[in-house]
Amino acid sequence: MDKIERNKQLMKKFETMINTNNKELAKELVASDAPFYTPASSEPLYGGEGYLSIVDMMRKGFPDIQWNIKDMVADADKVAVYWNMTGTHSGEFMGFKPTGKKISVSVMNFYYFNEDGKVTNDVAAEGMIGIFRGIGSINL
Repeated sequence: MDKIERNKQLMKKFETMINTNNKELAKELVASDAPFYTPASSEPLYGGEGYLSIVDMMRKGFPDIQWNIKDMVADADKVAVYWNMTGTHSGEFMGFKPTGKKISVSVMNFYYFNEDGKVTNDVAAEGMIGIFRGIGSINL
């Protein structure tokens, strides 16, 4: 199997990892020194445990949250994934009280892989949230 097909298969496992909070898959799929950044932490979080702690933060606000791969494009060392994220805002999220509203959000991420086939970086496209941040209408 070439690296492109390997990376696509790894992303399908990654989808399972985040939807099931599977710590064993996190160890298998994410490099231990991979830094992940989030508005909820001033310092990067590292490795599979760090990545899942971001997922856990999301799950506190949206206990039924799910990410589904809608499309992906891969090369030998990176994969671009178009996700659909769904959930119900039934817990507090970043200071916002539960609204009971259902969300469906499109998200684009780029995942970078090392030679061992482990994720070393995740770069998210911000889209509209970046515009809202830029004009000062939200503080995320």
